[in-house]
Amino acid sequence: MPGQHNDQTLILADVGRKALVQVEALVVDLLGSNERSAEVAHLLASGVWTHDHPLMAAELERLGLPIRIGVPVEERLLMDLYPQPRGREAAVEYVPQRPVIPGAPPGRDTRRRDAQAARG
Repeated sequence: MPGQHNDQTLILADVGRKALVQVEALVVDLLGSNERSAEVAHLLASGVWTHDHPLMAAELERLGLPIRIGVPVEERLLMDLYPQPRGREAAVEYVPQRPVIPGAPPGRDTRRRDAQAARG
């Protein structure tokens, strides 16, 4: 690899390569060892989709994967033991407040100072 690289970068690249090999091997093992399973395993492990992209039934069928719609009763009973919160919390919360002038003492009326600056 040309150029200078941080040791951390080289370590992460090595771990990433190993992870891809491990994921592909696991998928091939789950699907059965054949040419098509190797192609699908590479497709699933190579970053075509983000980690949070749900693969829908139609996409899975196009990939040739066996699908089953619905959740068996035993799995549903297990899932009921661990209820999940509804909805998502916002990653960022907006809290309205008066504008702050960098370096101004706390409590200073920023609107008055802004108006004086505008008049020149």
